[in-house]
Amino acid sequence: MKWGIVGTGKISRSVVADLGSVRADVVLVHSRVMKNAERFAEEFGVGRFTDSYEEVLASKVDIIYIATPFATHYELTRQAILAGKHVLVEKPMATCAEEVEELFRLAEMHNVFLMEGMWMKFNPAFRLLLREVVAGRIGEPRSLRSSFCMPMPEEGSRWNLHGSPGALLDQGIYPVTLAHCLFGAPNSVYAVGRLRGDGLDLAEHFTLEFDAGRFATGSSSMIDLGEASAAVSGTTGWIVLPAMFWATTSLEIHAGTWERIMHNPERVDIEREGYGYVPMLREVAKALDAGWREHPVHTAEHTLAVFRTLDEIRRQLVAADGQQR
Repeated sequence: MKWGIVGTGKISRSVVADLGSVRADVVLVHSRVMKNAERFAEEFGVGRFTDSYEEVLASKVDIIYIATPFATHYELTRQAILAGKHVLVEKPMATCAEEVEELFRLAEMHNVFLMEGMWMKFNPAFRLLLREVVAGRIGEPRSLRSSFCMPMPEEGSRWNLHGSPGALLDQGIYPVTLAHCLFGAPNSVYAVGRLRGDGLDLAEHFTLEFDAGRFATGSSSMIDLGEASAAVSGTTGWIVLPAMFWATTSLEIHAGTWERIMHNPERVDIEREGYGYVPMLREVAKALDAGWREHPVHTAEHTLAVFRTLDEIRRQLVAADGQQR
């Protein structure tokens, strides 16, 4: 498959480097600034570069990887699908559930592969966590806590409403996705947070409640620094994903004997492949080779369910902000 890269920022640089491990053929790179595209192409040995998205859409690339400012993901993905291209688009793939549903509907109509680049779900440590929970290693899973709170440089696109949906969709998407993977869609959501005067969300914390009293607490912030691990607790133990939980290469398993639970947990370390994107990219290549139109690890249904929860969190933040004003 021939890949086209749209966006030349930090994530694209890591992804293109990791694409070499899955023998992908990166043939074209796009940036809105021609000098950035040229510099990227020279560094990574990409044969063509352009500042015209129309040129990308008219090219013979099979799949487009999109890693532009978040608020542009929906429209760039929509255009790529309409041009008959497969798409891997960085998270968040859109700004609301309605947009996500529309993109997957279009992908089905045009018979192309579409997936949000939620690399956490393909991370070997994350996959091991799910296997251990399903196997009953910590008994019945009952609760989850997770946090992605990290101050972001104020000169970045995250602070511009035209480029970013804010902290929730950039950072909070990870705690919400983790909760959905463990417990499914929540029955109820409670969220509070802080919005900037123009509506950009800066920070939030939320509780998701599920059947049988299970719950997940999460937080995200682009102005505060918080402890960045996650832990799922069950009736006989708990498992910690050390910081940064969305990209971790290890697990701490507090299960078994009292000594193992309280004082000397089992630690499992997994070697990182490349910058951490290799497992996801390998699975995308596998899906393309097999002719799949979505990947079973991160399906349209799973993606849409997460965005519905994100929408409800956002709705509550906006409602509370309106009352305060």
